Amino acid sequence: MFERPDSGQKSILVHLNFQSNLFDPEDLLELKELAKSAGTQPIHVITGNQQRPDPHSFMRSGKLAELKAAIETHAADSVLFNHPLSPSQERNLEKALEVRVVDRNGLILDIFAQRAKTFEGKLQVELAQLKHLSTRLVRGWTHLERQKGGIGMRGPGETQLETDRRLISNRIKLIQQRLEKVSKQRAQNRNKRQKAEIPAISLVGYTNAGKSTLFNQITKANIYAADKLFATLDPTLRSYKLENGTEIMLADTVGFIRHLPHELVAAFRSTLQEASSANLLLHVIDANADDRNDTIEQVNTVLKSIDAGEIKQLQVFNKIDLLENITPHIDRDALGNPVRVWLSAQTGAGIELLYQALSEIFSSDKIKKYCYLSAAQGKIRAKLFDFAHVISEETDEHGGCKLGIEIDKKYLGLLSSVRIEEMLDNDSPTTKQFIV
Repeated sequence: MFERPDSGQKSILVHLNFQSNLFDPEDLLELKELAKSAGTQPIHVITGNQQRPDPHSFMRSGKLAELKAAIETHAADSVLFNHPLSPSQERNLEKALEVRVVDRNGLILDIFAQRAKTFEGKLQVELAQLKHLSTRLVRGWTHLERQKGGIGMRGPGETQLETDRRLISNRIKLIQQRLEKVSKQRAQNRNKRQKAEIPAISLVGYTNAGKSTLFNQITKANIYAADKLFATLDPTLRSYKLENGTEIMLADTVGFIRHLPHELVAAFRSTLQEASSANLLLHVIDANADDRNDTIEQVNTVLKSIDAGEIKQLQVFNKIDLLENITPHIDRDALGNPVRVWLSAQTGAGIELLYQALSEIFSSDKIKKYCYLSAAQGKIRAKLFDFAHVISEETDEHGGCKLGIEIDKKYLGLLSSVRIEEMLDNDSPTTKQFIV
């Protein structure tokens, strides 16, 4: 909406260390990954130390001269800052450097715009982009900078800048109304699942931790998964039945990142609502990452900001195929409850342990019984196969059967007309004698 240089495929990265923000090498490494995910090639890195950002051009004159020289030397056509820039700083830098300048927030928005595929995702990205752009309008197009006088040239009395702001404001209101409808539809679907008492599980984690690969491994879906930051943007939901018969709803969500812009959290709140309304969070962690403890903290910070900080978590340490001497296993707390599963979503190693952990978590209201059914109780048998997990089945010569089942306590009414007996944990349902 204002005249600025075109962006290109060769970028110089800038990361400055301020007194109030000590340098973290992982921040710079993440900036490189963001740049590659956006489709540009990082060809040079500028780093430096300052007491505080310069209010005019963010960086001091000496460092600005160094950056300008690097642009000429490497023939770069864009500069990516690993910091949020004010609109005036962005404009002043572009004027001085004569190349496109993009701050961290703008870079993330650009990646989001490339990844959004669904109607809702595109609306959310456009909303965030418009809010970001609205603070960066300067004068609009030069040839329409102001309505001119004379016959046929008299306008409504507002400058082009004012027109741009009004149009953007109207578009923002329209998008918010459409997203509100989508949000209500999501809420209705969640209410239906809650009434049906279907547990909701959301995959959360740092971007590129392997959430989508794990989602595909569990549900046999075929959603896009790649070794890129924010490979998944649009939420995907699939139902899955655990081995104990419990049906769950699994949701794959957008990955988190350090210093996630507030406007993105706000724009994607309806999507992130899947996480904040879940019964369980599968916190997927890159076990091979050197900074995995830091990424865990970053994810928990974002979860708190969307009111999901108190939801129960099961940590999934992924990518153990990249580690030495680590085999799939479950870590448990002092009470024996699963708290951490080590696996590889890429190879499938340890997936059965995740199923086991989920079955344990969602079987607290289930009990095991032996049921003795006559040949005339076929309807009850069919219902037990629908609402319970049938562990074993034996038939007798009269057409009756003995079922070893695990059933939720709320469905015990199905057994009101059935002869039952307890099944002990160490009982072997296939060896116990069947006496009619």
